[in-house]
Order: sequence, then structure tokens, then C-alpha cells
Amino acid sequence: MLCPKCASDQSDVIDSRSTTQAVRRRRQCSACSYRFTTYERVERGRLTVVKKDGRLEPFVREKLLNGIDRACEKRDITRAQIDTLVDEIECSLFDEYELEVPSKVIGEKTMQYLSELDEVAYIRFASVYREFTDAESFATVVEMLGKDEEKEAV
Repeated sequence: MLCPKCASDQSDVIDSRSTTQAVRRRRQCSACSYRFTTYERVERGRLTVVKKDGRLEPFVREKLLNGIDRACEKRDITRAQIDTLVDEIECSLFDEYELEVPSKVIGEKTMQYLSELDEVAYIRFASVYREFTDAESFATVVEMLGKDEEKEAV
């Protein structure tokens, strides 16, 4: 593993932890003592995303992570919670689809998981994903959230 600071290939593992879909390792460079984190994940087959217009793109975990990061910005949500959420969504996609997954499925799954994690993050993501054009459509989603909470309380 190359050190991101000095590019030395000598590092020591300080700590290892298993997460849902990966092994997280804290490392320290033997040359410059810089500490960094690496993740080991099982390599699965390649998923292709079918976009709304029919184009095909490779599934990129970082794009999903960036979208969720944006939705969770300035919320009381830890990096570990976000990483776990992305792991769960990605695992679910690989379990349900072998080669191609519609982008709509990714968006809907992300909204489902976000609604369970944080309502504000869910609304932020939904506003971009559903392309709200007016306050009325935004209010409808907020109203739906309120009804879901009422059902859970009963």
C-alpha cells in the first residue's frame, strides 16, 4: 500500500475493523509516520446503470457516496453511518441485479434508506432526484413523511 503523502510502500497496520461489506485498516507509513485509512472490499462483478435516456454507464460507488454526502451535509450524521448506508445500498443492488440496474432503482433505494436515517437528508436527496419544480411538489413529499410517522406511531 503506497503512502498518500510520500509514496513509500512500507506501512504498518495499526488497527483493523470489520464493517458490513469491508475491512477498514488504519495504517502508518514507516517512512514519514503519516496515518491513513484503507478499505478492503470483496470485488464483485460489474454493474451497469441504465440511465433514464437509455444510456449505459458503469456503476460508480463514489457517485452514490457523493450524492448521499451532499444530502447529509451539516446534519448530525457520522461518516461511519454514511459509509454503512452506501454499503447497504450497494450490497442490495448487487444482490438483486446481476448486470444492469435502472438508475430509478438506485434513486428509490437511496431515498428509502435515507428516510430511515434522517428526514432532512431524505428531503434534500428527493428534491434533487425527483427534480421538484415548485413548492407544491416539495410540500407533498413533506406531507407524505408526516403521514408515515403517524402510521409508525399507531
